[in-house]
Amino acid sequence: MKRTASVALSGLGVPESLRWHRGALWFSDLAHGTVHRWDGTGEPETVLKVPGRAGGLGWLPDGRLLVVSMDGGCVYRLEADGGLVEHADLRHIAGGPVNDMLVDPEGCAYVGNFGFDYHAHVRAHPNSMLYAPPGPPRAPVACLAPDGSLLGLTEPLLFPNGTLLSPDGRSVIVAESLAMRLTAFSRNPDGSLTDPRPWAPLIPPLLWRLVNHPGTAGRITRRISAVLDHPAVSRRSSSPIAPDGIAWDADGTSIWVANALRGECVRVAPGGRVVERVATSQHTLSCLMAGADGRTLFAATAPTDDPVRAAELNGGRVELVRM
Repeated sequence: MKRTASVALSGLGVPESLRWHRGALWFSDLAHGTVHRWDGTGEPETVLKVPGRAGGLGWLPDGRLLVVSMDGGCVYRLEADGGLVEHADLRHIAGGPVNDMLVDPEGCAYVGNFGFDYHAHVRAHPNSMLYAPPGPPRAPVACLAPDGSLLGLTEPLLFPNGTLLSPDGRSVIVAESLAMRLTAFSRNPDGSLTDPRPWAPLIPPLLWRLVNHPGTAGRITRRISAVLDHPAVSRRSSSPIAPDGIAWDADGTSIWVANALRGECVRVAPGGRVVERVATSQHTLSCLMAGADGRTLFAATAPTDDPVRAAELNGGRVELVRM
């Protein structure tokens, strides 16, 4: 039986980038540009407001917070005295809003970006029409040294999003939201990423070929997919899975995926086999297995990921289920 998460926090814009740090849950609100800390009681504390909208979060080894400015095209660093300074400039790299970020134990940061103005496109067209040839623009993951300097770029990906470091520290797994797959990279001693390879496809191969087909089969598939994108239909579907945030399960081998297409978190094994599903109340944008003993699954959900509409609705939630 599929478990169902319960609502822990509500009244948010677009909660994202769930992190567990020093005994508390941290997250960004993409609609309001703020960073929050919640100790599990009462209302969350607003830690800071970030110019250009807060995105991905992480911490340097000395405890200083790094936070993405989505529209500012940079990563900020929160100093011990409360000052916010630019840590890394990504304006020459990002083709769209800067997005999620992983900061590893050494202080290297891995930062993705949309690659284009995704929300402008989907306000005017069904999401499936992105795959009409030549398809959506691609974007690399920027690999940053602890001082913010650029170590290198990965090869371009289809909307690089949530990112994880493998338990042995030798690989980094990236959620490609628009490719509907998880891709692994080898992590070099200097922190750069090379050797991309599949970790888990999250769409049937035939459907992937059809939705990208340049001919009549592709046009028909994209039109059908546009109809199936309707919330009343998509919430009853189990495929495909568009990965947004991702998190290791307590077993250290399978990964929880926040499915941006519908209200669920999905646990997948290497190769893409679905192991477990947890229902949430809305589209799910981030997930995290954490808590005092690491056995609580947190999920960030929203009625829409469009920041303009979400700021008006304030329907974002943080949900949880004890695993």
